[in-house]
Amino acid sequence: MRHNNKSLIVLPAALLAAAAVTPAQAATLDDVKSSGEFTCGVSTGLTGFSSPDENGKWTGIDVEVCRAVAAAVLGDPEKVVFSPLTAKERFTALQSGEVDVLSRNTTWTATRDNSLGLNFTGVNFYDGQGFLVRKDLGIESATELDGASICVQAGTTTELNMADYFKAHDMQFQQVAFDTSDQTAQGFDSGRCDVLTSDSSQLAALRLQLADPDGVVILPERISKEPLGPVVRQGDDQWFNIVKWTLFAMLDAEELGVTSDNVDQMRDNPPNPDVARLLGKDGTFGEQMGISNDWAYNIVKMVGNYGEVFERTVGMDSPMKLERGINALWNDGGIQYAPPVR
Repeated sequence: MRHNNKSLIVLPAALLAAAAVTPAQAATLDDVKSSGEFTCGVSTGLTGFSSPDENGKWTGIDVEVCRAVAAAVLGDPEKVVFSPLTAKERFTALQSGEVDVLSRNTTWTATRDNSLGLNFTGVNFYDGQGFLVRKDLGIESATELDGASICVQAGTTTELNMADYFKAHDMQFQQVAFDTSDQTAQGFDSGRCDVLTSDSSQLAALRLQLADPDGVVILPERISKEPLGPVVRQGDDQWFNIVKWTLFAMLDAEELGVTSDNVDQMRDNPPNPDVARLLGKDGTFGEQMGISNDWAYNIVKMVGNYGEVFERTVGMDSPMKLERGINALWNDGGIQYAPPVR
């Protein structure tokens, strides 16, 4: 949903943060229902997370969060406009009202949560920063990177983590910064730098874009915690709750065994009270948020549960071939966990 307040983009960040919590911007749900769509900020193109396919259709785990919100609120996962944003643009676009949700492989940090007028609604992918190098360099550990030139995307926590890591290990490096992840990969591929650094999932995606994907290796170290998740403006608790519980519903559905294939059967004949509450057969959990009680049913039916989305976007059913790892559910060896619907 694009609001008619583009002039806010030129204001200082502090003023934007203050503007984000004014009553004028506290009715996002009303605006979305009135327009019949909302705008979701995504990356300019990162395989597995948010990128347009050959037909221009946006795909990826971050994109599916946006579609799930549209399914929950509007009953149609296609009622979302995708706005590609660079790392530098993303927060201003959300603060100013240019986008209603930011779902763009964005790390949840204290500064971002406390000083930008924004709220992180959860974590849809737990990650950690790594390093990618050419195999012919013979490097086996990040501790061997003293003096290296490193390609990195500007305006990200990646820059700060890298500086901290090299300082802690008393090593030097030369930073080669780019505006987008694609440019960063191209810079590495053309020999502008010795090393490419980013979140490990992004490295797996960017590796697929290189001229010789088999000629590179991701080093074993993970030098940071990168909880990635969707973000909304502060000052609108109703919209915050909707986006937050959209993600929670996808996780709860997987834990309860509710899939896009069996959700109709599960709704008609709930095997237990938890499923009945999730799918709207019992309680008024949707009405509590200002949306229909079949909100979670629509999410699972039209988009899928978290596991389904993970596998087809970044998991073993995708070109990324990422293991679930710590993104597995809490009862399956991972740390993904959602509060119950009750």
